[in-house]
Amino acid sequence: MNFSNKISDLEKNHLLRSRRIANSAQGTKMKIDNKDIINFCSNDYLSLANHPKIKEALVQGVEKYGAGSGASHLVSGHSESHNLLEESLAEFTGQESALLFSSGYSANLGIFSALRDEIEWSVQDKLNHASLIDGCRLVGLPIQRYHHNNLESLANKIKKQSGPGLVVTDNVFSMDGDRANIQGIAKIIDKSNTTLMQDDAHGFGIFDPIIPKHSIYMATLGKAAGVMGAFVSGDKDFIEFLIQKSRPYTYTTALPASLCHALQKSLELISQGEQREKLINNIQHFRSMAGQLGLSFEESNSAIQPLIIGSSSKALLISDVLFKEGFFVSAIRPPTVPPNSARLRFTVAANHTLKQIDALLEKVNDAMA
Repeated sequence: MNFSNKISDLEKNHLLRSRRIANSAQGTKMKIDNKDIINFCSNDYLSLANHPKIKEALVQGVEKYGAGSGASHLVSGHSESHNLLEESLAEFTGQESALLFSSGYSANLGIFSALRDEIEWSVQDKLNHASLIDGCRLVGLPIQRYHHNNLESLANKIKKQSGPGLVVTDNVFSMDGDRANIQGIAKIIDKSNTTLMQDDAHGFGIFDPIIPKHSIYMATLGKAAGVMGAFVSGDKDFIEFLIQKSRPYTYTTALPASLCHALQKSLELISQGEQREKLINNIQHFRSMAGQLGLSFEESNSAIQPLIIGSSSKALLISDVLFKEGFFVSAIRPPTVPPNSARLRFTVAANHTLKQIDALLEKVNDAMA
């Protein structure tokens, strides 16, 4: 295997990914590659990752529980702090129970691994996250997709299925920023042998969760919640089934209990609503200012605001221009997005100022000219 040639090919096609190095804490103002920048590409939507109260709670957690959990949940790694956080997450989402995982990717694979012998088919939105597609492959099911956010397409796909199955969708789509019609999907699949599973990684903490009865809800805790990890919530029997059958849960060291202590404070701040209100106001201002400048952003009321460029090389060029001007915006290219749909993925955060948003969009307008 010649990896050098493969890397060279990626570079020639403007698809080589590289890592910039953060020299500061996460936030709207950062030092990246030793350069002061305004960050418009983080998933820290509520600006909680560097919140003083959450950092204080984390320190308290370390003092009480130490640095690591030491084992998986089913051995000696499940602490009082884990247990309290799961109870809080169940209450927050209005579900009977919740179960912690180390990441959203692990949680999604964990759900599919547990359901390996329980489902015969899965139908997914065409723009679902890679972890949901990989979960399907994990259990040996064919990848069946319905047209993005198209309920008629979903209904036609379901008609062709028999036996128990799973309809799977993101809630907020990570590269487009639009939202699934959860209630509409629930009406279509209202039959006993079909279960709805939603991945709310990019909506949790920002939008009130919509969780139909007897469905599966997954959300992450490293984005709007500002810390790390993920959870699944749902019926008590289903969560107990996951504990028994989910391989990523069984064979992964538990999150440090100190992080759970910090996440309790994060949930408290989310519930207060102040950061969420700031974020919503910033999103509305971003869209209004972009419209005034004639910038053709995709339709989205979430923190994710994509600007389709098409060409990977052009998207990279504009991203580099913006970075030189002091704004960090990621260029997203295939295979993360479909061919010829490379884009700039702007993410708005609660702690952005209106002045920062205006300055960014003016620079974008100049770069697009």
